[in-house]
Formats: sequence, C-alpha cells, structure tokens
Amino acid sequence: MKGDVFASYHPAVNFLYFVLVIGCSMFVMHPIFLALSCIGGMAYYLYLKKWKALKTALWMMLPVFLLSAIVNPLFTHKGVTVLTYFKNGNPLTLESILYGLGAGVMLVSVLNWFSCYQVVMTSDKFIYLFGKVIPAMSLILSMVFRFVPKFQKQIEKVSDAQKCIGRDVANGNVLDRAHHGTKILSVMTTWALENSVETADSMKSRGYGLRGRNNFSIYRFDTRDQVMTTAMAVMGLMVLAGIATKMVHFLYYPMIVINDLTVGAVLVYLCYGVLCFLPVGINVIEDIKWHYLKSKI
Repeated sequence: MKGDVFASYHPAVNFLYFVLVIGCSMFVMHPIFLALSCIGGMAYYLYLKKWKALKTALWMMLPVFLLSAIVNPLFTHKGVTVLTYFKNGNPLTLESILYGLGAGVMLVSVLNWFSCYQVVMTSDKFIYLFGKVIPAMSLILSMVFRFVPKFQKQIEKVSDAQKCIGRDVANGNVLDRAHHGTKILSVMTTWALENSVETADSMKSRGYGLRGRNNFSIYRFDTRDQVMTTAMAVMGLMVLAGIATKMVHFLYYPMIVINDLTVGAVLVYLCYGVLCFLPVGINVIEDIKWHYLKSKI
C-alpha cells in the first residue's frame, strides 16, 4: 500500500491524535511513557521518511539527547544518591543523571512527533480546521509550517546558482566566503518577504477570512473517522485518568519513586502504547492487505 493511510483520515482525527501524543510527550516524564513515545514517534517518522529520518536523527536528535543528558548533571545537583563529587565540591547524583536522560528522550520524542505532524498535517488541512475560527492566525501558522521546507529547497537553488558563477561559500578566502554567504542570506531574506506578501495578497484576492465566504473541502467525516475518534478518545481518557489519579507516576527528586505495577497501571501503559503505535499499526495492516490482494491477482 503506497502512501500514509493514517494521513488519509479526517484532519480533525489527525489533529486530535497529535495533540494527545505530543501533549503526553511534553508533560509526562514517566520512563515507560517516554520510551513508548520515543520509539513510537521514531517508528512513524521512519515509515514516513525512510532513510531521511535516520539522517535527521543523527544530525539533530542525537546531539539534542546527548546535550540534555550531559548538561543536566553538570548544573543540577539535587538528589539523595550521590555518586561522586566534582572538583568544585558539587555532587554528581544518580537522580540528576536519570532526569537528564529522561529530558533528552522527551526532547527527541517531541521532535519526532512534530516531524510527523509536519508531514501529515499539511497547510490545507490546518486551514480547513481553523480557517473559519481564526482565519488570520491559521494562515500565519500554515505559512510558518511550510516555511522551513520551502526555505531549504530555495536556499539549495540559490547556492547552486551562486556556485555556478564562483560565488559559493566554499569559494575564495575567508572574507570572500563571508561576502558570498551574506549575499545568499540577503537573497533568501528578500525571497522570504516577497513570498509572504504574495501569499497574503493571493489569499486576500480569494476573499479569505471574509464573512459568508464558502470553502471548498474534499474532507468528509465518515464512519471510519468516527470509529477512530472514539477509540482515540477512550484511550486518551484512560491515560489522562491514570495520570490524574496518580495510578502512574514517577518522581526524580529528591529520590526515585515509581508507582506500583498494578493492573490499572499496566492498562494505562497498554493504552498509551497502542496510541503511540497507532499510525504505524494502521499502515502495516494496510500494507499486508495490499500485498495479499496483489498476490491474488
């Protein structure tokens, strides 16, 4: 099966899903939650981007994780389990190390999910959801989400053009390289401003944001979307209930405290795990069906 099946669901379903997983990833520092979120987000991003996801993980996500894991023990000395002392007399505690590792995993998880969000929640979906409620804000946010990939493609074009005339950042001495880099930056700044003005004028000429304006939409909230929304709502409510009632909890400071492994806690972990791996599971099932039907032809 080609393409992302989960992205074919209604935009409201996609948006609700990312609100749930990103929200839990950002505000729940439980190790099991962090592991499920990180692995699930990375698996989905790998499914969407293939080898490009590995490249992103190596040059962006891995340094973020290492930076968080190293910096926190150096500057935070809380915790009762002292492992050793630095030369300045500050203690190195097990709790600060574990918190730094947890924070690093949390940041990687959020980056993974936002990367998936950027692929799935396109600008037309975002405008469809919020165009009538907050038209100006939805247009600005959709332009912001599209800006980074468009900026990357455009700067590659400008750099290639400058390279052909010997004005790339790799040509000449240090001053020449700085001058060439400044020139490319000036071109990109002008392009970004012109592009934003053209987009705003284009949307204004279409009557975007005017009262009574009709919107064409290809999205329909069908039975499949209703079933998916209900399933996500049930799992999300169970996870939130488990967190609110402290059925699942984890403390880093002043000492490590984790909840007991009860039936309710296992059920909460299971619900959150299913929620994190939901898009990958849907795509894998559809791929299996697709290959099975092809084998019958």
